[in-house]
Amino acid sequence: MEQNLSSYRIFYSVANNGNISKAAHELYISQPAVSKAVRKLEEEVGCQLFLRSSRGVKLTDEGQILYDSVKTAFEALLSGEEKLKQHLELGIGQLRIGVSSTLCKFVLLPYLKEFIHSNPHIRISISCQSSDETLQMLEADQIDLGLVGKPDHLHQLQFDFVEEVEDIFVATEDYLHNLRLRGVDDEHFFEQSTLMLLEQSNLSRRYIDQYFLEHHLTLTDIIEVSNMDLLIDFAKIGVGIACVIRRFVDTELKKKTLIELPLPAKVPSREIGFIYHTSHARSQAMDAFITFYKCFDPINRS
Repeated sequence: MEQNLSSYRIFYSVANNGNISKAAHELYISQPAVSKAVRKLEEEVGCQLFLRSSRGVKLTDEGQILYDSVKTAFEALLSGEEKLKQHLELGIGQLRIGVSSTLCKFVLLPYLKEFIHSNPHIRISISCQSSDETLQMLEADQIDLGLVGKPDHLHQLQFDFVEEVEDIFVATEDYLHNLRLRGVDDEHFFEQSTLMLLEQSNLSRRYIDQYFLEHHLTLTDIIEVSNMDLLIDFAKIGVGIACVIRRFVDTELKKKTLIELPLPAKVPSREIGFIYHTSHARSQAMDAFITFYKCFDPINRS
């Protein structure tokens, strides 16, 4: 477009008002400046755009053709400004979060419940997958932030601590009783039982594998499960011994639906937190969520 936008804005105002003086008043510029801009635009497009009379101005047929397009363009700009104003006033935006299904249920939901109540116009999308896949999506800028176990190397990632979790092994009393009936003593439960663990792609699983290696525990019968909810459910129906996070089975432990197995040494606790890429642009919605979760206490508000 050879002519600058301000000249088209002047043309648009003159056509709407049908009067150069009224257009000058609307635009807060002088009447001669309006007349000069219209003449210059007519020179640029190569035709007369207005018919001038003592009562004002009227679009020529050629001017009407140009006006129809200019009107559409300025209405689109005004609509965009209105949408932007609404976006800023209402806090409209989108937040993309990556998280495992287990952490989503037990950790993220209390945050989301309160955040959505305070920010009802922010659209939230959740991608449920393993922590490894969440980190890959974060690197590819496919999500804004993730909720994961703290990775070994952060590089350009910011990790904001949420809580410590402790891995334990649980089974039903009946399952343990049947092991003992078969002559298996407590010290050899792991070697002689069906052990249920998360898949190897999961950070939690690699953490537990390292624990077994350090304590020279030999595993013979392993079932790999995609999420911890299934581990808990399988343990409750007596399929085997499951490795789970203690807080996620508090109710079952209190009711003795599941029994915690003794270990040669306590599994070291690990950190869970929100993580995001420091080199990626942050949206207003993401900034709002980061500010929120740093102040939010899900335990005292649940």
